[in-house]
Amino acid sequence: MGSRSLDTGLLIGLLNPTIALALGAVFLMLWFYQRHRPYLAVLAASYWLSAAGFLLQHFTLPIGMAPTKLISNICFTIAACGLAGAIVTRYGRRVPFVAIGILAAGGLAAFCWFMFIQPDLTWRVLVMNFAFGGLSLVVAAELRVVRDRGPTEMILFVLSLLSGLNFFVRTLVVVIAHGPYQSYDGFYASSYWTTALLSHALLSLLIALCLFCAAALDVMKALKAEAYTDPLSGLLNRRGFEERATLLLRHCATAKLPVALVLADLDHFKALNDLHGHAAGDRVIADFAAKLRSAVGTSGVAGRIGGEEFAVLLPLSDLGAARLFAETIRMLYSAGSVDGLPRDTRVTASFGVAARTGEEEGLESLMRRADEALYKAKRNGRDSVHLSCERSETVFVLAPLKAV
Repeated sequence: MGSRSLDTGLLIGLLNPTIALALGAVFLMLWFYQRHRPYLAVLAASYWLSAAGFLLQHFTLPIGMAPTKLISNICFTIAACGLAGAIVTRYGRRVPFVAIGILAAGGLAAFCWFMFIQPDLTWRVLVMNFAFGGLSLVVAAELRVVRDRGPTEMILFVLSLLSGLNFFVRTLVVVIAHGPYQSYDGFYASSYWTTALLSHALLSLLIALCLFCAAALDVMKALKAEAYTDPLSGLLNRRGFEERATLLLRHCATAKLPVALVLADLDHFKALNDLHGHAAGDRVIADFAAKLRSAVGTSGVAGRIGGEEFAVLLPLSDLGAARLFAETIRMLYSAGSVDGLPRDTRVTASFGVAARTGEEEGLESLMRRADEALYKAKRNGRDSVHLSCERSETVFVLAPLKAV
């Protein structure tokens, strides 16, 4: 009977290190394929350290029982700090190093006091659990700001709260009901240790599953960004622009907001490519895209919809505001120079502008009118901004603004 109880206790004791080793291996594999996300490597190391901590609770090193327990709790503490920091980093929050450091150092200092100076197993249990509970609540406090971004954020926020309550409430309830603990004799068969192992295994799995989902979402977002982004300019490609612009037009129609479209085409781009080479042409496109991105900011939608053709959808803009935007870009670009081209090489662009004529006008119609205005600008001398009339298909020609 005693042997069966020992086997059961050992099996339960090996549950957490086995789970932690497996989770660490998975996170390490994810990091190998996503080296730009170092938090995955930190998660792998944290789970492996927690596995070492659990193993050292059952197997004593030759240096003795007390130093082995200290090493075990150091592994637990570093693992908890790493897990907390990795989760906070994943969600773009600044890691609260001071709070984490105080809780970790305070917990270990108190553990050493009650291990070597005033030995008391019950207090060692309490101080370490309270330190880990504090770390869990620090993570919850950081995730509280981002919990409304999506389901994984909300679930991790709730799990962090539950983890904190588990370390505080469960520990106090079990210690009050079944403690105090005088020594390690029978401790690993106690209700405290059994509930600690099972609750830790459950919470570890749930937290890891959420982090797996977060990593998968990161990969999906990266793939979507790659599919919808033009690699040379860094702007949306035609597919991405049309999708985002359609959504923005729908939103503007619902909110009854004005919106305008600006099409831009680099002048004599083929000749420039032939004369200076494709590398110079790529630099011209990248330079124009950078100026366009800077001017648009986060309010509008900008994309490279062709070889040297760009489009910008501007919400809260009528024909006059869109014309001013286009003129600003035109003058800024024509007055500057592009790295890699001769200083006397002047690169210009032509613009066609159209404002939405009604709530029902779609992107296709708006682009057609802006394209007709752009065609007029190209045909009538380039380096200018032309407007499509709001009420008809007539195109107004505006002379370029001249500096006084």
